[in-house]
Amino acid sequence: MNMTTANTARLLITCEDKPGIVQAVSSFLYHQGANITALDQYATEAQGGRYFMRVEFELDNLQSRKDNLTQTFASNVAERYSMQWRLALVSDVKKVGILVSKVDHALLELLWRHARGGLPCEITKVVSNHETLRESVENFGIPFEVVPVNKDNKREAYAEIDELMKGNDLLVLARYMQILDEEFVAKWEMKVINIHHSFLPAFVGANPYKQAHEKGVKLIGATAHYVTADLDQGPIIEQDVERVSHDFTVEQLRELGQDVERNVLARAVKWHLEDRIIVDGNKTVVFQ
Repeated sequence: MNMTTANTARLLITCEDKPGIVQAVSSFLYHQGANITALDQYATEAQGGRYFMRVEFELDNLQSRKDNLTQTFASNVAERYSMQWRLALVSDVKKVGILVSKVDHALLELLWRHARGGLPCEITKVVSNHETLRESVENFGIPFEVVPVNKDNKREAYAEIDELMKGNDLLVLARYMQILDEEFVAKWEMKVINIHHSFLPAFVGANPYKQAHEKGVKLIGATAHYVTADLDQGPIIEQDVERVSHDFTVEQLRELGQDVERNVLARAVKWHLEDRIIVDGNKTVVFQ
């Protein structure tokens, strides 16, 4: 960890939009001796809407000053504007667990980017319901666990996965082909990111690219979102599409679709790790 990282923090704020918020936050940081290095904001309406802010700043001796900084901001600024807010230190490296089944493209993209320093986190372990990808994962020096899941053992299986994943800040479903138990999802509220193909129309089942080919689609895409109890209805983080032609084969559709999936998921995970996402109901504000 370099000194810049050790002294860098991010402040994320949501509140009712009122005059003076930017001045109050920036003035507070100025009087603390902080240097603002990035500031992004968004208001839903010109007047009286919801207000969102992400501030990145540097402050000497941040680790030892965090508690005092938090308490002072709460009483001097946050209470005045009825803010929902959180302070994240860059030096507090987030821990990530990954769930996967047999298909490896999304998983390997995350492991490769992490190995190259592109994902600022610690990947603690990969859990699968199959043995298929053990060697691929362990080649990256990351622990691999298998927890079989079937219709008769779901409650016990997800209790075991919950225990294995304790201590992580985020779980990523890298093409994990199981529907998570509602109790499990509730424990990991807004801490699970999923990737799935998104077509118009939407194709469900095990072979969406074959269905897309039969339907003659002209666009294929993918969606990364937070997982909620409502299947594939959680707040969307990132989406992308690629144009395709009538002469694409099923295999060509699948290959291109998997490219979109791996990149969309990697971007969503990176933005979460960099504290760029604020969840607002069933929507997200993503500061890029």
